[in-house]
Amino acid sequence: MTDVCVVGAGIAGLTTAYLLSREGVKVVVIDDGPLCGGETGRTTAHLSNEIDDSYQEIESLHGSRGAQLAAESHTAAIALIERIVQKEQIDCDFVRLDGYLFNPVDGDDAYIDKELEAARRAGLNPERLPHAPLRFPTGACLRFPNQGKFHVLKYLSGVIGALQRSGCELFTSTKAVEICDGFPAQVRTERGHTIKAVSVVIATNSPVNNLFVPHTKQMAYRSYVLGARIPAGSLQDALYWDTLDPYHYIRTQRLSGETGSELLIVGGEDHKTGQEDNPDARFHALEEWTRERFQEIEEIEYRWSGQVLEPADYLAFIGRNPGDENIYIATGDSGMGMTHGTIAGMLISDLIRGRENPWTQLYHPTRKTLGALGEWTRENLNVAAQYAKWLSSGDVESSQAIAPGEGAVIRESGKPIACYREPDGQLRRYSAVCTHLGCLVSWNAAEKSWDCPCHGSRFATDGHVLNGPAVAPLKSAEQDTKRAA
Repeated sequence: MTDVCVVGAGIAGLTTAYLLSREGVKVVVIDDGPLCGGETGRTTAHLSNEIDDSYQEIESLHGSRGAQLAAESHTAAIALIERIVQKEQIDCDFVRLDGYLFNPVDGDDAYIDKELEAARRAGLNPERLPHAPLRFPTGACLRFPNQGKFHVLKYLSGVIGALQRSGCELFTSTKAVEICDGFPAQVRTERGHTIKAVSVVIATNSPVNNLFVPHTKQMAYRSYVLGARIPAGSLQDALYWDTLDPYHYIRTQRLSGETGSELLIVGGEDHKTGQEDNPDARFHALEEWTRERFQEIEEIEYRWSGQVLEPADYLAFIGRNPGDENIYIATGDSGMGMTHGTIAGMLISDLIRGRENPWTQLYHPTRKTLGALGEWTRENLNVAAQYAKWLSSGDVESSQAIAPGEGAVIRESGKPIACYREPDGQLRRYSAVCTHLGCLVSWNAAEKSWDCPCHGSRFATDGHVLNGPAVAPLKSAEQDTKRAA
């Protein structure tokens, strides 16, 4: 039996394992893919204590003390990353720098003024400026000093090295399919092995151990990112976020071995997972917005998207899993995955070790935020509406209409079938029913995946799970038909 089993090897899981291992706790880390192969590797790695959803919103939902604790915890997360970088001598391009929240030229200055006052009440010290230090016109902005950025995969590679030196065991391609509370708690893997531990930490972005909670309190979104080479020094080194809807976020990344150019990283154009018929249009809109403002770009070299879990009240769910004694969860990154994940490491480590932590109630998974009831209701009505797709006739009449490299849902004898045609013409056929709660998946042409519009589960073209909360793969269409018969 081990002391702690961590399920999920992203920033939340590895930070938790690192902090506990340094105290002599015996830790086992498992992941169903490669280490850092999930959403952590898709981040743009902004390290910020200015919260995406604004301190005006945090204060209105969690009160002035809640806003202060949120600012304190995100500030502490950046500081912990910096300490780990220094202690473990990790070469990961970690830099402290300013962050700028800016209006468009015709933006509402009242919003900036309210955020200035709310951030100051939360204990931060932003400065109001007439415009951001960008080469295109902006409206008023706030400068937040002492933010950070880093190369997250280089950072976590250093953390993994430290874990291995401390004797922590890490297992890849080890999928957890059942997690049970008790003493000991138990994690059963897909291959039939059982890990027994005093405590289990579920750090899988979306918890795979719960069927309903907290999935009804958070919503899955896709966020899109472009990377383009620009001349070094074209942009003042800082983090940038605008106030548009949909909003945009910007930073640069040093390129190894290059001095004349750097990578411009621009993200945004978010939408609910599985609820966009043309995701390529999001990339196009993002590219258009970027090229308008950064005319030195010659070619977009990288494009990707990532999953963002947005809680109804804008703060992560970190702590004991509802109803359990020895199982802990970390989820609800709310666009702040690097700091929320690091906060999870600090908070869960304290809970497991029996230490008091001032952030416990703020991030508690069972919290009820009355001010967020309207948002919770709207989002869950949206989820309910997705089940109406059971009444649809499908995307196309037959699989013959599906081009190589594309997918679509068809109907056969009333059953929804997710069909993907390989580039060589071979047809893959799966039940289109998400194995989490039975919603019908949608084809994502940009990512070549099947995405669930209800709770954000995603499946590859061969049916295996890419994102939870689903644990089981899509059933083959033939197996599903035989079972029904």
